[in-house]
Amino acid sequence: MVARPRFHLQFLPLRGILCEIAGTDVQIPPMPTELTIALLQAASRKRTEFGDFQTPAGLARQVCDAVRSRCPSPASLLEPTCGRGAFLVAALEAFPSLRNAVGLDINESHLGIARAALGRVEHAAARSLLHEDFYRADWPRLLAGLPEPLLVIGNPPWVTNSALGSLGSSNLPRKSNFQNHSGLDALTGKSNFDISEWMLIRLLELLRGRQAVLAMLCKTAAARKVLVHAWKHKLVSSAELRHIDAQAHFGAAVEACLLVCSIGGAVQGPQASVYGSLPAPQPDRVIGMADGRLIADLEAYERVRHLAGESPIRWRSGVKHDCARVMEFHRVGGRFRNGLGELVELEDEFVYPLLKGSHVAAGRVTEPTRWLLVTQRTTGDDTSRIRQAAPKTWAYLERHAEALDRRASSIYRNRPRFAMFGIGEYTFAPWKVAISGLHKKLAFAVIGRHAGKPVVLDDTCAFLPCGSAEEAEFVRGLLDMEDSQTFYSSQVFWDAKRPITTEILNQLD
Repeated sequence: MVARPRFHLQFLPLRGILCEIAGTDVQIPPMPTELTIALLQAASRKRTEFGDFQTPAGLARQVCDAVRSRCPSPASLLEPTCGRGAFLVAALEAFPSLRNAVGLDINESHLGIARAALGRVEHAAARSLLHEDFYRADWPRLLAGLPEPLLVIGNPPWVTNSALGSLGSSNLPRKSNFQNHSGLDALTGKSNFDISEWMLIRLLELLRGRQAVLAMLCKTAAARKVLVHAWKHKLVSSAELRHIDAQAHFGAAVEACLLVCSIGGAVQGPQASVYGSLPAPQPDRVIGMADGRLIADLEAYERVRHLAGESPIRWRSGVKHDCARVMEFHRVGGRFRNGLGELVELEDEFVYPLLKGSHVAAGRVTEPTRWLLVTQRTTGDDTSRIRQAAPKTWAYLERHAEALDRRASSIYRNRPRFAMFGIGEYTFAPWKVAISGLHKKLAFAVIGRHAGKPVVLDDTCAFLPCGSAEEAEFVRGLLDMEDSQTFYSSQVFWDAKRPITTEILNQLD
């Protein structure tokens, strides 16, 4: 009798993953748990590195239907990251006018599957599948041979440059801060971008002067950034966004859309219609540029545009420290328990009641349950003064110095040890009007002192410092007025990671 290999149960799910990597079915031999885990990690890393979310055939067909009104009879089709060819197949089926169809991908296995799929489509168009890296392809030469109108369609990678950098990936454009952010914006994350953002801007620049339509699936936030760049540099004549259910199609919990840009037609100005779904016949609203800013609802903004200006009191962000387990506490009698479960004694001078964004959004602002160790009064303060003023607090900081020194954000570089950010005299104002930047509602709260001390806010909050309860209540009354709410809501993109920012809040005069 010939012994049959026994399959490890925990290895069976790897069949689908390995098949995806290889682009074909494979025989699964018996394998130890350690190798199973290693292969799973490698597969996950590969998918992340290349943002590899293959487009379902049904979604590709829906996209082609949605694009038809803008590009009814394309002569050429280009898919810059074609994967297994779902868009190439759908477009060939949808557009009999096509004379050329070109697809590029970095994955040879995917191209093999795409080649087989295209072979089953009856169409007179010439087809060409190229094993090319998007960042190194000779795009001017490739585009020069394609007759117009040109339809550029696809689903570029949904991954950020910082995520790829953390993997040590080489699958990156040459410049990471391609929007040229500088100073604080570059340090605090605005220089991070979706790879698709870089790709789409590059394609729009290459298509300048051509008769073309670009239709790409991407994160909605990335689509808006692409449009701002395109409007600034006059790269598109008109545009629209059509929302898709990324969770249903890709299992991705992110707001996503089909971005459709027309190039070479009559210019309609810096605005784009936003549709609730791919087949929606009418837009929900129109976004666009006004007063140098991207506006979420142009019609609503026009009604309250007279309120635009500059806030006489500057909105501030709360305290940023990036080490909650060490710096935040619950009070237990006369002592403090940190996030590590340690019960410690600290001098009162540097410990303040703390409210987080979730507390502010829920209106739980009168009885803070957390406390924050605040090491500075203003950014740049010498923290070594704590050694003399509060020796117990200094000893505590030194015990946890390794964790604080490991804080990854570059804002702490070349600053005093144990430094914080978002610190100033405004932090210690006795009254504040605050709002959570992360929650999807315009709910302003008045916050007073607690236990004889000013309440500080974390960096998910924005606030106005006030000198008295009367001033705070008056300011909140102004902010709660219908026109004020309309002014802010017309500028807020509720699907953003942080919908409400100090930049938006400071626009109200």
